[in-house]
Amino acid sequence: MSDSKDQRTLYLIDGYAQFFRAYHAIRTPMSSPVTNEPTHMTFGFVGMLLKLLRTYEPGHLALVLDIGGDKGTFRSDLYPEYKANREPPPSDLKPQVDRCLKLLELLGIPIYGTEHVEADDVIATIVRRMNRTDPQLDIRIISKDKDLQQLIGDHVSMVNLRKATESDEIIDPQALMEQKGITPDQVVDMLALMGDTADNVPGVPGIGPKTASQLIAEYGTIDGIYAQIDAEADHPKSKQSIKGKRRENLEAARETLPLSQELITLKEDCDVVRITAEKKPDGSDFVLEATTIDPDRMDKAGILDALRELGFNRHRDEMGQWLDGPSQPEAGPSEDPMPGSLFGGLPDGPIEQPVDGEYQVVTDEAALNAVLARLATAKRLGVDTETDGLTAPVAPLTGICVSDEPGRGWYIPVRAPEEDTILDQGLVLDLLRPILENPDIPKIGQNLKFDLNVLRNHGIDLKGIAGDTMIESYVLDATRSSHGMDALAERFLGRRCVPISAIIGKGKSQILFSQARLDLAGPYAAEDADVTLQLEDCLRPRLDEEGFTKLYEETELPLVEVLAEFEFNGIRVNPEELDQQRDDLVAESDRLRQEIIDASPHPFSPDSPRQLAAALFNAPDADPPGLGLTPIKKGKTGPSTDAEVLDKLATDPSVQSPIPQKIIEYRQLTKLINTYLVALRAAIQPSTGRIHASFNQTGTATGRLSSSDPNLQNIPIRTEIGRRIRRAFIADEGHVLLAADYSQIELRMLAHLSGDEALIEAFHAGADIHTAVASEVFGIPLDEVTPEQRNGAKMVNFGIVYGITPYGLARRLGGDTPVGRASEIIDDYKARFPGIDAFLEACILEAKTTGGVRTILGRRRPIPQIESRNPNERSLGERMAINTVVQGSAADLIKQAMLDVYRTLPKASPSARMLLQIHDELVFEVPEADAESTWDHVKERMEQAMTLKVPLVVDGAWGPAWSDAK
Repeated sequence: MSDSKDQRTLYLIDGYAQFFRAYHAIRTPMSSPVTNEPTHMTFGFVGMLLKLLRTYEPGHLALVLDIGGDKGTFRSDLYPEYKANREPPPSDLKPQVDRCLKLLELLGIPIYGTEHVEADDVIATIVRRMNRTDPQLDIRIISKDKDLQQLIGDHVSMVNLRKATESDEIIDPQALMEQKGITPDQVVDMLALMGDTADNVPGVPGIGPKTASQLIAEYGTIDGIYAQIDAEADHPKSKQSIKGKRRENLEAARETLPLSQELITLKEDCDVVRITAEKKPDGSDFVLEATTIDPDRMDKAGILDALRELGFNRHRDEMGQWLDGPSQPEAGPSEDPMPGSLFGGLPDGPIEQPVDGEYQVVTDEAALNAVLARLATAKRLGVDTETDGLTAPVAPLTGICVSDEPGRGWYIPVRAPEEDTILDQGLVLDLLRPILENPDIPKIGQNLKFDLNVLRNHGIDLKGIAGDTMIESYVLDATRSSHGMDALAERFLGRRCVPISAIIGKGKSQILFSQARLDLAGPYAAEDADVTLQLEDCLRPRLDEEGFTKLYEETELPLVEVLAEFEFNGIRVNPEELDQQRDDLVAESDRLRQEIIDASPHPFSPDSPRQLAAALFNAPDADPPGLGLTPIKKGKTGPSTDAEVLDKLATDPSVQSPIPQKIIEYRQLTKLINTYLVALRAAIQPSTGRIHASFNQTGTATGRLSSSDPNLQNIPIRTEIGRRIRRAFIADEGHVLLAADYSQIELRMLAHLSGDEALIEAFHAGADIHTAVASEVFGIPLDEVTPEQRNGAKMVNFGIVYGITPYGLARRLGGDTPVGRASEIIDDYKARFPGIDAFLEACILEAKTTGGVRTILGRRRPIPQIESRNPNERSLGERMAINTVVQGSAADLIKQAMLDVYRTLPKASPSARMLLQIHDELVFEVPEADAESTWDHVKERMEQAMTLKVPLVVDGAWGPAWSDAK
């Protein structure tokens, strides 16, 4: 941390204003990999704080907080409606605020707040007090709150901190005059005129920010406005300067404006109290010296440790640099914790010697035989592999790690810099094979799917799989953000494992694991096998205690082998077909791009949302000219041009321009080119000619599988372009790809779980389910159902488990469907299928009474949002409860089917291979001559995977390419 360049400036952070801003700025949910606490707001706030510290290098800094809670303030005593309509904060805000306050405490940054007043009043008191006692002290308020603009003066300004890459906005008296034409002492009157709907400050109807500032700029004050009105009233024949509805509204609000002024005026004589991170007063008043940025007050190790625990690696590095160079000081020649290391400084801190561990690197045959003799009688083994790649089926093996009891481990390297001192890979594998392939010796791993495929690629068929700690963690709580070993070790064992970056570095300095010295790589590798056993001893009993043993032992753990099979087999992809499709789509994209530009009032880039907004929404006589369309919603930089806006414009009959529809098509094409065609081409393994995607068992909270590297789940299913992409996925010569797909599985699961008689009967009748439902909903015979009525029923069928709303249904139906009509369809649906409505309510009740819901196989998902005081968050929790039960139960079914087919297929069709699971579809590669018999077997097993109250139906097809099997 350098000497501050701003020693004579006090920075005051408007606490909750910044907390809420950070909360809403980052929409993607985040959580700590260690504690599982929510972290997206904390991440945003720490980013803001780092920018403030590094850019401005403040000499003095404090945060001011509202601490009254539900007790209210003097304003609510004065006017009970004040802020009465505000929704309660989201439930995940408070723990993040608490975490931020603890981080500030570690940095020695004081927090101030006083009950019965607001943070703005405390800030006002501090500002005015310092104006009197230290008039030359500059004060900068970190906030966008317009109420605080009344404090601006010669030495007081406001800072609107923006993204790290953007310039901040500084508001001082000059900027205020330039923006609004008023001085700071006119701010209260301007705000009183415009009022505040969020805070329930009355104001004057019809007067917004622009009009309010114009009136105050012209007449000076509210009193000046009414003096003008009164003067004109005394001279009825004079020309009125304020007239019409605006004059009427001003006259009607004359009696309430003093109240508005009083509500907005900040209190400047509060008792300023310093509070702890627990929001309790510590007994001290505000003094400038307490706000000094002082390294001696900082717990440097504590703040870096906290950021590591939160998973904020980038913020941790930046904070470390601010706290005097890198996050950990680079070691000098005489104090290098890794003498002769392959790279300078350690990204994640100096390597920590593993605690409570006897770890050995085995480099000679006699030592290996001694280890093998011990392992041959082991009751269980922790097993791990080290590699130079992350695509398991082709990753080069670096070494094998084993442990037979907690606290002990061995690393047997097969590749290392010290190549002359290690054993030959073939010898190691031959000697280890009898142990690793012995099914009577239970094997425990962490993400065993990876190790299974690495070993299989090197000729070893790992047998005796008895536990996978990653899967155990997932079954216990699928909502955890990380099921990685390091996070689990810290969470459940209180142990910090050696980070991989301490061995191989990261970024430009990163090396391969096989290039790391054995005295560093060996203990790290052996620790993995040891810690895996320790985690097994911790997590396995919890499965029993919480009733998850059957789900784990009969479904999730056996599935590891199935997914390993998928990944090992991969699927052949024709690169020439992908190249041809990309060329075709690029040409089509270029054509669309030019058509969009030609249809615009001025040339612009269709790839720029801001330029597109100007083309759509600028007036025809503006610079640059636009189409003059009415903006639908606002974004951060102006009118939004997101997919929802474009869809509304494209379907609006009053919009004559083709640009919205063409932009939709253009964006779809560019996404397909970059996300699919380019990514798929790059994912083909040269050694196999196949894509070996990862199938992630722990990636969703509902139990559904996900895929990555590349994500095959996202290839469009029903579009022509999606079918074209599937043409590139092909079978080996003499083989075909066979796809078997469950028909309407979630709707069938809904029928089973709800027990609704009408829906069950419709499935048993074998009729088109959407037509049958439409017949029920509209009370008409099957043969009289119109396409529009069937489509309406279909939309409700698919949307009911996602909590479809009348507005959402009206949008899906398109055209001119009014929201009222959509509401009637939903109401009729629930009336005709009362079992479904009762089931939906039962899901919500279960979540409320137990804190979560369970699927058909007993998988549990906690849903804390269900108890939120915030209605939007509570509604989200209700939708999650319903969706998890139905979608999660459908995931249970497909997993059962995969296991059954995997176990029975080798006997029914020995040459067939399972390749993919995509949503409710299984894909196989089969000799062409065996296609029909394999299909008969797969169809039978999938349709008998579970016994439901409705029949399971599987559709299928086969052909030389995946597109032929759909």
